[in-house]
Amino acid sequence: MEFAWSGADAGFRHELVDFLDRELAGWDRSTGLGSAVHSDFSRAFVRTLADRGWLTPHWPEEYGGGGQGAWQHFVLGEELWKRGEPRGPQYMNVNWVGPAIIKYGTEEQKRELLPPIARGEVFWCQGFSEPEAGTDLAALRTRAVRAGDGFVLNGQKIWTSYANEADYCFLLARTGSVADGRDGISVFLLPLKTPGVEVRRIDGLVGEHSFNELFLTDARIPAECLLGEENKGWEIVRRTLAYERVGAPRYARAALVLDRLAEWCRAAGLLEDGGVQEQFGQARALCEAARILVYRVIDERAKAKEPSPLAYQARAAMVQAERAVGDLALDVMGSEALVEGALGDAQFRNSLGAGIAAGSYEVQLNLITRLILNLPKD
Repeated sequence: MEFAWSGADAGFRHELVDFLDRELAGWDRSTGLGSAVHSDFSRAFVRTLADRGWLTPHWPEEYGGGGQGAWQHFVLGEELWKRGEPRGPQYMNVNWVGPAIIKYGTEEQKRELLPPIARGEVFWCQGFSEPEAGTDLAALRTRAVRAGDGFVLNGQKIWTSYANEADYCFLLARTGSVADGRDGISVFLLPLKTPGVEVRRIDGLVGEHSFNELFLTDARIPAECLLGEENKGWEIVRRTLAYERVGAPRYARAALVLDRLAEWCRAAGLLEDGGVQEQFGQARALCEAARILVYRVIDERAKAKEPSPLAYQARAAMVQAERAVGDLALDVMGSEALVEGALGDAQFRNSLGAGIAAGSYEVQLNLITRLILNLPKD
């Protein structure tokens, strides 16, 4: 395996870092991804990225991308997550919504939906989880029924991140019977301004608001909103989830927080303590393990291979890294780590949701045991 960066990728990172240091000089990294300040900033920032061709560098040029492949895209993601992810929810658009449309969409869908994403003009959200179908997506009950030249949607989605800001929803709905399981699910590209679509806020216990419920009541959409074949959405879901699992390189931010924690401990005279050093070593090892495991997944993409179970392994490793750094911040800083805007505050809040967002940690472990270790289900 070649561990060195290519000249083009290394040059891109150098140019990108210089650009971000200038553009984000006044950026408050402690703001939450769901905050109004973050959303307002991200809308302007992503257009600046788009003007340079850096919002979708991995997309084909004919769809507004830079045609640069998987590695430059991930270099971009690492550097932006180190800085608190100033793209806001746009990372969903460019990481997995756009690629799903590129692979499965009609030419009309590509022409209509991809250029606004590449220009940074729209937000998307993801309508997967339901009150009775979170970890088991195959149990979803939101229905899409054929009606004339379109569909009528009824149902409910929950934990829909950024739906209050979004223009479109990448939505799963059942077009077959419940007994069909995965074989009766379809994917829809739903404009959220559609009559019959209601977004309700879910307040969080900590940090800024970003979660919402989505209610669909006789929401009528044209057949052109269907992505791929009717009742064949599970293939799209499986591919999308593989991209989502490692779409956000959270280990990069965790590693940066770890470095800043080390500086704090040095100034406080704590870094000479053997127990503290051991905790730092363990957290650093987990961040590096997550990075290498994610790189294995990106290497598959760069070689145009089909998504593999390695994504589940990488996802679990990132959860472990985020939690280790969040716990370390609490251990060394005490209650000071919980003060809003403090060094450990955002990392601790991120670590609370690390094992839930983008697929629960426990489900990833189950998938690893079954698909990588080949262990029996019982």
